[in-house]
Amino acid sequence: MLIVLQMLTGVLLVFSFVGYMLLIRKTLSLKWEFIPVFVFSSIACIVFFSGLAGQLFIGSLVVMIVGLLAFVFLLLSWLRQGASFRISFSIFQISFLIGSCIFLIMLFQNKLTHYDNFSHWAVVLKQLLSTDAFPTPESNLIDYKNYPLGVTSFLYYVCRFAGHSQSIMLVAQGLLIFSCFYAMFGIVSEKRRFLLYAFLGLGCSALSYFNLTIRINNLLVDFLLPIYALAIFAVVHQYRNDIKRACLIVLPLAGLLTIIKSTGIIFAAIGLLYLAYHWLMRSDKRSWKNTLIVVAAFCAALLPYFGWSWRMKTMFQGVENKFDVAASGLELVKTSEQMSEILSLFLSSSTDLATRPAIGIVIFHLLAIIASVFAAVVLKKKWNLWKVLIALDVVLLLYYAGILGLYIYSMPLDEAIRLAGFERYASSIVVLFAGGLVLCTAVDMERSFHYRIGEVPDYRAFKSVKTKGYYQQGIMICTAVAVTLLLSEYNGIVSIAKSYETTLPYKIYSVTGDRWYKNGQEDDSRYLFYGSDADQQVTNYYMQYVGKYFLYAPNVDGIVLFYEDNMDNLLSGYDYLVVVETDSDATRLLKKHYDVDMQEGIYKITRSGEQIVLTLV
Repeated sequence: MLIVLQMLTGVLLVFSFVGYMLLIRKTLSLKWEFIPVFVFSSIACIVFFSGLAGQLFIGSLVVMIVGLLAFVFLLLSWLRQGASFRISFSIFQISFLIGSCIFLIMLFQNKLTHYDNFSHWAVVLKQLLSTDAFPTPESNLIDYKNYPLGVTSFLYYVCRFAGHSQSIMLVAQGLLIFSCFYAMFGIVSEKRRFLLYAFLGLGCSALSYFNLTIRINNLLVDFLLPIYALAIFAVVHQYRNDIKRACLIVLPLAGLLTIIKSTGIIFAAIGLLYLAYHWLMRSDKRSWKNTLIVVAAFCAALLPYFGWSWRMKTMFQGVENKFDVAASGLELVKTSEQMSEILSLFLSSSTDLATRPAIGIVIFHLLAIIASVFAAVVLKKKWNLWKVLIALDVVLLLYYAGILGLYIYSMPLDEAIRLAGFERYASSIVVLFAGGLVLCTAVDMERSFHYRIGEVPDYRAFKSVKTKGYYQQGIMICTAVAVTLLLSEYNGIVSIAKSYETTLPYKIYSVTGDRWYKNGQEDDSRYLFYGSDADQQVTNYYMQYVGKYFLYAPNVDGIVLFYEDNMDNLLSGYDYLVVVETDSDATRLLKKHYDVDMQEGIYKITRSGEQIVLTLV
C-alpha cells in the first residue's frame, strides 16, 4: 500500500512540474530550453526559504499543490477551447530527450558510493527527509553544518513525494544537471542549423571528461557550479536585448547558485557580471527603469546567500565549522615554511599535464587559438572567441588564486598540505572555462553562415554545394564524437553500478540495512565497526561515515584489529559490535573470549557480572 501511495505522489509530482512549465511558457513566453532550469531553480529557492522559516514540509506541499492546480487549470482551458492535441518536437529535442532519459534511467539503477555522500550530502538529505526541518546545532549526525542547502532543498522536495531511496536522490540531482545542459542549447537562435546543436552536443559531452573524478552518479555539487554558470551565460546572451526578461530568468538560477556550495557565490558573481556587462553595453543603459531592474535582480539573487549566512550567525553561533577562519584562527597555525610547501605543491599540481584540469586548459587554449586564426585567415570573419578567451583566462587566474588562499588561510593543515580536493576544485573552473569557449564558438559559428535562415529559400541556404557538403560532414563528425564520449561516460557509470556489490557501502548495508526512524529520532546507541583497513577505509573514517548514514546513529567508531589484553575494556564502551568483514585473527579471539563464531552481522554487547557477552541480533 505504501509503495502504491509513493508511486501516486511521484506521478502527481511530475504533473506538478509539467504544470509549472506550461504556466511559465504561457505567461512569460520563454524559450523551452530555459523553462526546466528556471522551474527547478525557482522551486529549490522557495523550498529553501521554507526551510529557513521552519516550514519545510508545508512549503513543499504548497509548491506541489500550486503546480498541480496550474496543470489542471491549463488542461481545462485547453479542453474548453477545443484545441486539437498536438505535440511537436525537433530532431534536437528528440535526441536530447532520449539521451537524458537513458542517463536518468541509468541513475535510477545506481547507489551512492562516494565518500562525501556519506560525510555530508546524503546524510544531511536523509535528516531533512526524516525531520522535515533544516539541521540544528543539536544535529549530531552532521559534521559540517555550514554547507548551504540549496540543491539539498530541491532533492528533499523530489524525494519527499517520489521516495527516499538513493536512486531517487540521484535522479533528482540528474534533473538539475540535464536542465542546465538543455539551457546551454538555448544560446542557438537559428533552430534549423543542426550543425550548431551537434557542435554544442560535442562540447557538452567533452565537459564530462573533467567530471570523471566524481561523475554524475553521486550527490556532490562540484559539477553543478560551472554548468549553472554556463546556463546563465546562455540566458543572458539570448535575452541580451531584453534585459528585463534576462534578469527575471537569471534571478532563481543565480540565487540557487549562491547556496549550492560556499564557493557558489564565486560562480554566481561570474554569471551576474556577464549580465552587468551586457546591460552596460546597451544604448539605453542609463534608463532608470532598467537600472532599477538590474540592481533589484542583483540584490534578490543574493537573498538566499544572506539568508543562509544569517542562519549560520544566529542559530549556529559558537559552533565550529569547516573552513571557519575567523572562528578558529587557522590563519595563525601555518608557519612560513608550511605555506611555502603548500605554494610549491600547488604550483606543481596546477601545471602538471598528467592531471585533467591542466590538460583541459592547454587543449582548449590551443583549440581556441587555432579556431580564431582559422576564422580570421580562411573564413575572413571577426570572431569574438579570442576576446572571450582572454576574459576566461582572467577568471581562471583569479579562481586559482582563490583556491590557493583557501589552502593557505582557511583549510586545516593536514588537508592543505596534501591539497585535499584540488582536482575537484580545479575541474569546476575548467568546466566553466571550456564550456564558455564552446558557447562562444557556437555563437561565432552561427554568425558566420553565408545566409541567415529566412533570407533565402531553403534550397539556397548555403553559399555553394561545396559548403553544404562541409556542413553535412561537420554534423556527422560532431555527432559521432559526441556519441562516442557519451558512450564512454555511460559505460563507466554502468560499470560502477555493476560493481556495487563489491563496495563498502553495500557490505555495510547488507549488515545494517537502511534505517529510517519516525520523527527523525537519532539512534543514540554506541556502535563499534570491525573491518579491514583496505584503501584506508577505517583510517580515513569512510567506514564510520557510511555506518552513520545507514544506522542513522552519530556514535560510530571503527577498528581494524583487536588487542587481546584490552578486548573487554574496549567492547564495554559500546552497545553493539558491527562486523563488516572478518579475518582469522579476530575470529580466533572472539571464539576464545566470547565463544562466538565470528560472522558478518550485528552483535549486541551486554555484561553478565564481569563477563562481556556478544549476542548476534
